[in-house]
Amino acid sequence: MAIGNGGRGNRLRPFVWGAAGGLLLLPALAMQFFPQGGVNWTGLDFLVMGAMLAGACGLYELGAWLSGNTAYRAGFGLAALAAFLTVWANLAVGMLGSEHDPVNLLFAGVLLVALAGALIAGPQPRGMARAMAATAIAQLLAVGVGLAMGGFEPRELALSALFAVPWLLSAALFGKSARDQARAT
Repeated sequence: MAIGNGGRGNRLRPFVWGAAGGLLLLPALAMQFFPQGGVNWTGLDFLVMGAMLAGACGLYELGAWLSGNTAYRAGFGLAALAAFLTVWANLAVGMLGSEHDPVNLLFAGVLLVALAGALIAGPQPRGMARAMAATAIAQLLAVGVGLAMGGFEPRELALSALFAVPWLLSAALFGKSARDQARAT
């Protein structure tokens, strides 16, 4: 697989960055036009969210640069989205319990599994598929630890377990990319 050949023709770039800008604009609009809505972000909130959105969009750009294969790009984008949503949920309300509950550190471990797996796999789609599958398993293990600890609502355990779905879909997309690559050679 050639590295760095996919950046050309990235037609989704303006939509990805535009959606990120729009998402960052929403709380500002809510504060301006619906002050009774309870949205009260500080400058630090906007800075953190802007950095998170830039990181997620940057990851998408990396995936688009690494390969022109649509399945590869979609798998990379979905993994970036899953990581973004994990961080956002943990900072906002916590995946399990409150955002201050120490069990939520397990989900930082899930992200470390994704990062370490991706670094070990390099840009190879077959390795990325394995890394994302391992991340899905880590997600379910973190929820299992929460279940074993007890004290969490079944609803929040189920929602946290559902976060394994985008990791699994990402693994499937990387697997398709690997099959596409094998057929092309």
